Amino acid sequence: MSKKVLFVLTSHDELGNTGEKTGFWTEELAAPYYALSDKGVDITLASPKGGLPPIDPKSENPSSQTDATRRMDNDEVLKDKLKNTHKLSDVKSEDFDAVFYPGGHGPLWDLAEDKVSQQLIADFYTNEKPVAFVCHAPGVLKDVKIDGEYLVNGKNVTGFTNSEEEAVQLTDVVPFLVEDMLKKNGGSYSKIEDWSPYAVVDGRLITGQNPASSEKVAEELLKLI
Repeated sequence: MSKKVLFVLTSHDELGNTGEKTGFWTEELAAPYYALSDKGVDITLASPKGGLPPIDPKSENPSSQTDATRRMDNDEVLKDKLKNTHKLSDVKSEDFDAVFYPGGHGPLWDLAEDKVSQQLIADFYTNEKPVAFVCHAPGVLKDVKIDGEYLVNGKNVTGFTNSEEEAVQLTDVVPFLVEDMLKKNGGSYSKIEDWSPYAVVDGRLITGQNPASSEKVAEELLKLI
């Protein structure tokens, strides 16, 4: 029977009060989606509001395109799934083998504060199912606790670095810095050179540093399921 993985995308499209748009980062959906679906994994998409989640316009720049994003542009099945993401409150951890959160700046505003998301991650984790996050998505772990302790406490983790945030000039725009939050919550944070692929696995918890790490995270997830 094919394995089932839930992908959780942001519904948030405002980049702080800059007047600019944000959302999820295309590559961070496309690369893991194909890395898993090409191996027969059945993927369901969900977001807090359901329906079509916002795409970060910067992730559609020519410089941000990859083989995976170009494939997604011509993939009617995936585009149809995207238009019709399930409402996060309607999905249950018991229907899936793992959960994956693509990044982009959007999740820092909605999913990081979303009680439904926090509970969902805790449910997957306590039921021995892998939970995976890439780039800004480790930010959604900000308030996730297991038995009163931060999930990331004492765990080896990575996520979008402070210097990567500075490079995109959003340090003062984002509600919090992923690297700082992970350390503050007790995570044993590591990183490699900015924009290089890097994924960290600690038991059932998988985190990736940046967009380039998306496929690596998916490959690690595949091993665990």
